[in-house]
Formats: sequence, C-alpha cells, structure tokens
Amino acid sequence: MKYEIKYKPAYSLLVVQLSAGESLTAEAGAMAYMQPTLDVKTHKRDKSFWGTLGMTIVGGQSFFINDFTSTAASGEAAFSSAPLGDIDTLDVQPGKGYIIQKSAYVASQEGVNLDIQWQGFTKGLFGQGLFMIKVSGAGLLFINTFGAIDKHTLSAGEKLIVDNHHLVAFSDTCQYKVIKFGGLKETILGGEGFVTEITGPGEIYIQTKNIRELADWIWTIIEPRVQTRAR
Repeated sequence: MKYEIKYKPAYSLLVVQLSAGESLTAEAGAMAYMQPTLDVKTHKRDKSFWGTLGMTIVGGQSFFINDFTSTAASGEAAFSSAPLGDIDTLDVQPGKGYIIQKSAYVASQEGVNLDIQWQGFTKGLFGQGLFMIKVSGAGLLFINTFGAIDKHTLSAGEKLIVDNHHLVAFSDTCQYKVIKFGGLKETILGGEGFVTEITGPGEIYIQTKNIRELADWIWTIIEPRVQTRAR
C-alpha cells in the first residue's frame, strides 16, 4: 500500500493508494474523498478486529469503522479527522502494540487489531469522557492529533505525567495509572482533573493543543451573546 501525508503539520491529510485486492480500515467520519473504484463496507465490531465491525455503543460512545477495498483496479482515498492537526504513522508489530485515544484513530491496515472491549474503553478508565483503544497485531496504524505531535521515548523505569486531554497514544509495554491532578483546589481552579502517570519503556505521543480548552475559549465569546438574547 502506498500512502502520503500531505500538508503537515497543521492541516494533515492522509492520501492512500490501494492496489487491486488491498484493503484499509478507517474511522467512518475520517474520509475526505475516494475514487469510485473502491468498495466500502461497514461491519459490526466485536473484540477481534475482523470479528464483527460496525457500530458499538458503550457509555454513549459510538465507534463506526469502514473497510475500503480495491476490488478490480487501483483507487485513491483520503482521510483526516482532527479540526487542525497532524497525522502520524505507527508501526504495529507482534509484541509492540499501542493504547490510543479513540478520537485519534484514523485508519489501519489489515492485520491490525482494535480492541474496544477492554476496560480502558468500556469503563471510561481515563475519565473526562475519554476512551482508549488497545491496538495489537501487525501493520500500519494512522493516528491524528489536535495540534502538533510531541513524541517522547521513555527508558525502563522512566516516568512522565500527561494531562489526559493531551494524551494521544503510548506503547503497551508501558505501565500506567490514572490519577487526580493535585488537590481539590487545584482540580477546580486548574481544570486538569485527571492525568496519567506513564512508566517506560515505550513511546508516548502527545498533542500540543487541547480541544476542551478551545471549546471553553469559544464559549467565552459566545456566552455573552447567548445571555443577551436570553434576556
């Protein structure tokens, strides 16, 4: 499979060329365009990637996945998810998987397993409405971020504390625990709430911008107008 990531780092677009017989799976809302030579199918999703794909609703979260397959001739498709941000490629291998934020998932090759049944997704383990997907198998995984991607490589025993709204992905070789940030006063005034303490060895991918903060900033502009109209 040939691919190119255009317009990095702020307006990234993943463009994929599929030869006959090749297939790519993508988050349903990520497609920007596709050529009509590609066939698209939505499947129900279960614990294994090729079990049953489609829509799963867990605690109000929906997860749609489409298969894009080139059946007879080659075809092109493009994907992008985040409002403004970057796209990166992770090489998933046996013994080298990742835990990624649900909203960071763009697409993956056949052979990459997405487990949405584990506790991090079904229990909302990371809090604040964030759900994580466990990725294993073998193949390329494409993730997107809000803002630029900041990558950290931790050695064995090395730790890093990451705000959950900035956390995009980390290696499944890492140990982690979700904790509250500071005391009650810091949580209320600081707004961080929950953070994840990650211990190496492994990689961590962080997004430089926080979409929650963007939403709060937009609301500060809209709120006075809403209140004025309400009167």
